[in-house]
Parts: sequence; C-alpha cells; structure tokens
Amino acid sequence: MAKILVIEDDSSFRNVLVQMLSRAGYDVRQAGDGNQAVEECDAFDPDLVLTDIIMPDKEGLETIQELLANHPNLKIIAMSGGGKFGPDSYLPLAQKLGAKASLQKPFMREELISKIEEVLAKD
Repeated sequence: MAKILVIEDDSSFRNVLVQMLSRAGYDVRQAGDGNQAVEECDAFDPDLVLTDIIMPDKEGLETIQELLANHPNLKIIAMSGGGKFGPDSYLPLAQKLGAKASLQKPFMREELISKIEEVLAKD
C-alpha cells in the first residue's frame, strides 16, 4: 500500500481527498500548509505527495523545493485552482521545480487516482 501525504489549506477539500484516497487503498496523512508538510514528510516518509500550490505561510512551490531538497526521490503531484494568475502559470512552474505531474482543480476522482497510479509506476 502506497503512502500519500496530502497538503491542502482548505480543510473541507483536504478531508475529501483523504477520504477518497483512503477508500482507494492508500495510507494517507495530511498537512494544512507547507511548514506542517515538511515535518509530516520527515515523520511519515511518503511514496507520493499531493500538494496544493496557493497556500498561506509556505506556499506549494516553496514546499516542493524544500521537500525535494530533503527527499530527492520523492514523487510529487501539484494541484491548483489558479489563484490570481490561473493554474496555467503555477502548474508548469511546479513541474519545472520537480513535480512529476499536475492537476488542475476541480478534477474528478478517476483523474486523481489515474494520475497517482501513473506517477507511482514511474521510476
């Protein structure tokens, strides 16, 4: 069973993601911001991180950089609904910083699970 860390500042959406992934058979932990995510990642040692980009305190791009500095082989999927500039600005940048894939919010459960399986299957 793969371990997934979900990083999302919107607690309602985060809870939906955690339930969805748990029902799909993943071992899931969660963090509400980038600072909490760095601590959780060190303790949990996930196979994959699913992170929002627009968050208070430590946003997703900075979080991706810090997580990969500490865990260079970590697989990350970035997700964004856009913010001020739209997801087309943030998601390609997230991938340039090391995210293996990205998802534009809103997305369907099937799209999320498919993307996770695809990223986990890659070496």
